[in-house]
Amino acid sequence: MKMKKRAVAAVALSAVMACGVLAGCDGLTTQDTRKDYEQVVAEVNITSAADFQEGGAYAGKDYQKVITTSEITKRDLVSLFVSQGSSLVNNSGYSYGQAFDTICDTLINRQVYIQYAKVYFLQNGDTEGKEYTVAGYEAAVSAASEANKNASAEKKALEEEIAGLGYFLTDKEEKKAIYDLRVSVNSALDSQEETIIAATEEAEDDSEEARTLPTGVNTEDEDYFEENYYIYTGTGARSAANCGTYETVDGSTATTRRKAYTQFLSNLRSYALLYSGEDTSEIENLVYYSMEVKSAYESAVLQKLNDCFEKEAEDKISENINNANWVEGKFTSKLEEQKATYKDNASGYETALDGMSDTSFVLTAPEKNYGFVINILLPFSTAQSQTLEDAPIDSGDVKGNKFAQRAAILKNVKATDQRGTWFTGEEDYSFKITSATDGYGYEEGKREYLFFEDCLNAEGNNKYEALKNYYGKYTYNGRVTEKKDGDKTTYTLTPNKIDIDGFLTEVKGYLTSADLNVEGTEQGATYFAQSASAYYKTNGDVDYDKFVYASGKVTGDTPFDANKMFVRGSWENTAFSVINELSFAYNTDTAGLNPYLGYAVTPAKTNFVSEFEYAAQKACELGAGNYIVVPSEYGWHFIYCTFSFTAANTSPFTYIDAEKGEEGTFSYLFFENLKTQSISQYTSDKQTQIINKYVGDCSTKYEKRYADLANMG
Repeated sequence: MKMKKRAVAAVALSAVMACGVLAGCDGLTTQDTRKDYEQVVAEVNITSAADFQEGGAYAGKDYQKVITTSEITKRDLVSLFVSQGSSLVNNSGYSYGQAFDTICDTLINRQVYIQYAKVYFLQNGDTEGKEYTVAGYEAAVSAASEANKNASAEKKALEEEIAGLGYFLTDKEEKKAIYDLRVSVNSALDSQEETIIAATEEAEDDSEEARTLPTGVNTEDEDYFEENYYIYTGTGARSAANCGTYETVDGSTATTRRKAYTQFLSNLRSYALLYSGEDTSEIENLVYYSMEVKSAYESAVLQKLNDCFEKEAEDKISENINNANWVEGKFTSKLEEQKATYKDNASGYETALDGMSDTSFVLTAPEKNYGFVINILLPFSTAQSQTLEDAPIDSGDVKGNKFAQRAAILKNVKATDQRGTWFTGEEDYSFKITSATDGYGYEEGKREYLFFEDCLNAEGNNKYEALKNYYGKYTYNGRVTEKKDGDKTTYTLTPNKIDIDGFLTEVKGYLTSADLNVEGTEQGATYFAQSASAYYKTNGDVDYDKFVYASGKVTGDTPFDANKMFVRGSWENTAFSVINELSFAYNTDTAGLNPYLGYAVTPAKTNFVSEFEYAAQKACELGAGNYIVVPSEYGWHFIYCTFSFTAANTSPFTYIDAEKGEEGTFSYLFFENLKTQSISQYTSDKQTQIINKYVGDCSTKYEKRYADLANMG
């Protein structure tokens, strides 16, 4: 199992200047000169600390040859303010002075971490056991100096710093840093180019909103990089086709890209970041680019130090974390704590249930029938809603309801596949299949398209992470006509219209195709023939059971196990993934897309409409896998219980030490969260110790040199 990297506390500045430069610096420039921007506003050198003096831990080891004074410039402050600091003023209520002081402190802390990282590696090596020496560092810097002896003084100095940082990185770590930088610069240029394209195109009246995407679509694996990915500027010899997997924005031409790059260069000039004689047709030859590479390498070094701290933490906590009794004790303690906390605190429990996640566990319920449902809303059309509003009260209904009138309209509700903008939006996520084995509902010439090809399965794909809780084989339910114009594809979509019976046929068919068992019944024509009086009990109360059009249950070959809810391939997760995908396909209740487990349902009175409340509570009472179909004033609701605390078991989770290594099990999630908290606390403490130890005596700030910025407000 690959461990996820955890965030480094020190701010990562890779491509901060790229984004900042493209944003411009209006209002921040007092003197648009290189001299102003190159003022040193802070200095850092941790070798002035006692550790490096006679009798100190690092005395006599020549680390001063590696650690030189780091200078933070006014330009650094402005760049970070443009990309991040403005939110301190606009969102957090900071004055400009407070914001720039905070940014300066952040940059000082970063340089302390970087310098400490070099010393750490020289002293301890890295997590792979590689050793580093002062002589090796000097050799790397000397080689860079020789290779750049004919470069400008600025370029030569930067390349030496880059080589010094690169000495502490593996070949893969360097390539990953460069790849991330190129992606960031391309993204910044893309944004500028999109603005240019939008300004030259005629405005279109398009009120259609893009369909929500499943969480995690096109999420790159954190370790992915490609060597042949390049920055596309529209200038020089490199075309977009020769930039690896980079894809141009819609409407891009060499001309619009050059315009974006020209704007980029213009802003570089405003930062005094273009130097005399530089060939701007090749961005990677610019001094500016070397500045960005240095920043990217610094971030990589910081991540590597963080990895070392994490390994230290794992070694220190291994005695506890690998002790099954210790972990089980933590689980039992948390379970008993929740039982006591929520016993007489329904509102507190409901808040906790709403916040349930992979890192916020709700292990029990104060009473039965709390749970979660996915609601797939098949809505009335605008005309049908108006018809219902205008309809008379049901004949003989003394309470003024229109239940029978509504049923007649419900019969004609037609659902359509809502995923059209996954073809026609800013990005085309569709792909064509050629066989019924590739997707449910496949029919040549009619139903041939699925979505997110690169994200459906991690096997054979090292770029994107596999989508979770999304089965991925439900074809677009409609006809798709392609039209190609060069590299551009446009689509004409004709979605199929299906009534409630057609929808349920799709649901049950898709579940069955995923090797799940489905038992269900629909009332059919008899439902729509009910008289108005049928909706009431003999005492005159509304009989909400009479609103149920269909019900059923999804099962696997074993009893439902809450511990396996997120295990890919388990029947519990397969059922959840199928229903989740169908929700993306048909649900017009967009607030219900991308649920953790769905809407939280309580056994008490809720704010849900009455028919939905009844069905949701009933489904949770019956347990996971049960579904109920009812109407409301909005249309049809297909309500599926993903998980519930039933009468048989209000504490369904169990920590099983043997399952802690199986990704997705409850034991895995609980164990990983416990370990992550311990490691995060350790690394945070280490970083705080470093700051407390070195910042005060080893850094100097020159506030007067950026006082003009601090006083802007």
